[in-house]
Amino acid sequence: MIDINTKYEPIQTSDARYYIVTGGRGSGKSYSINLLLLLLTFEAGHTILFTRFTLSSAYISIIPEFIDKIETLKLQDYFHITKDEVRNKLSGSKIIFKGIKTSSGDQTANLKSLTNVSTWVMDEAEELQDENIFDKIDLSVRNLKQKNRVILILNPVTKEHWIYNRFFEDKGVQAGSNATKGNTNYIHTTYLDNIKNLSKSYLEQIENIKKRRPEKYKHQMLGGWLSKAEGVIFTNWKIGEFKKVGVSVYGQDYGFAADENSLVETNIDTSNKIIYLKECFYLKGLTTSEIANLNLKHANNSLIVGDSAEPRLLHELKAKGCNVVKAIKGQGSITYGIALLQDYDLIVEENSINLIKELNNYSWLEKKSKTPQDKFNHIIDAIRYAVSYQLQNPNRGNYFIS
Repeated sequence: MIDINTKYEPIQTSDARYYIVTGGRGSGKSYSINLLLLLLTFEAGHTILFTRFTLSSAYISIIPEFIDKIETLKLQDYFHITKDEVRNKLSGSKIIFKGIKTSSGDQTANLKSLTNVSTWVMDEAEELQDENIFDKIDLSVRNLKQKNRVILILNPVTKEHWIYNRFFEDKGVQAGSNATKGNTNYIHTTYLDNIKNLSKSYLEQIENIKKRRPEKYKHQMLGGWLSKAEGVIFTNWKIGEFKKVGVSVYGQDYGFAADENSLVETNIDTSNKIIYLKECFYLKGLTTSEIANLNLKHANNSLIVGDSAEPRLLHELKAKGCNVVKAIKGQGSITYGIALLQDYDLIVEENSINLIKELNNYSWLEKKSKTPQDKFNHIIDAIRYAVSYQLQNPNRGNYFIS
C-alpha cells in the first residue's frame, strides 16, 4: 500500500506550474515528493530533472533513497538504474539527477539545454541563492505533451531569500499555508504530519528543543522563516544616526559584472568603541569610469581602502582622481577583521538597505574553524578593509595621498 500525506495530492491534481514545498525536519516532504516522482514515471513522456545546488554523486547521495522506495514497493522489475538516472522500463519516462554547481563550474547552461523536461525538482532549494539561475532552468521546462511542473523543496531560511520574496511576500501569501494562488501551489508540513513514522526518542528530542530553545523549534521543527539567519556573525549592531566623530574612511569591494561593487563610509569613535557605517552605493555591472565617478561623488578626496586583489583597477582609479589605497590582506585577515568589528558597537545608517541585509545574513559556514560563508559579504568586506586599515595603520589620520 502506498501511503502519501494528502497535503501532497495537489502535485498530482492541481493545474499549477509551481509547487513550493516547505516544512521542518522530520516532516516527510522529501520522502513524499520522491515517491510521487516514481509514480509519475509510469506515465509515458516524462523527463524529470532532479537537482540540488551541489551534487557530487547522485548514486551515493540521492539514488539510494529512490532504490529504497522501489524495493519497498516491490517495483524492482520496472526500473533501470544508472549512476545518474532512474528510468521506467514500461513507459520510458525517466528521472535525471544533476548538480547545478559542480567541480567544473556552473552547469546552468547544460541544464537549460535539456529537452522535453516536464518536471523540474529543486531539492534543498534554499541553497540556490541566484534567482537568475532559477529563471534560466525554469524556461527549459516546456514539454508540450505533459503537464509542466516546477517543484521547490526547502527548509525555510531567512526572509531575505529570493524564494520568500518572490513566492510569498510579492504574492501576499502567508508562510506555512497549504493553498493555491494563481499558478503556484503551496504545501507545508511539519513533523506533526508525520508522527507515525518517527521514533519515540526522536519525538522526545523535539519536545526538549521546544522547551529549551523555542525559536529553534519554530524554525527547524515547524518550518518557520527567520527574520535573521541562524548563526549570524554580527549581533553587535543597530540602526541609528551616522555621526562624524573624526575623519571618515571609505571601504570598497569590487564585483564587476557578476557581483556588486560597493562603497561604504566608516567613522570610528575609538574612545567609546563605536563604528558608524553608511552605505554609499551597491551596484552591479559598473565600468571603471563609473566606479571612479561614484567614488568622487560620495568620497571626494577622502581615503578609500579598496580590495587589494584588484591592483590594476586600483591603479586606474588613482589615475582618474580617486584617493584609493590597497587593503591590508593576508592569511587570517578575514578572521582578524571580523574580530575587530565584533569588538565595537556598529551603528548603521537607516538607508543602508543592502548593508542591513548582509548583517542579517552573514553567518558562519563552520563556526568551530571560524570560517564564514562566502556570501552576503560585499559591503561587509569593504567595511573590514576600511576598519582594519585604520586600526592597524600607525600613520592613521594622514589620509590624503597625492
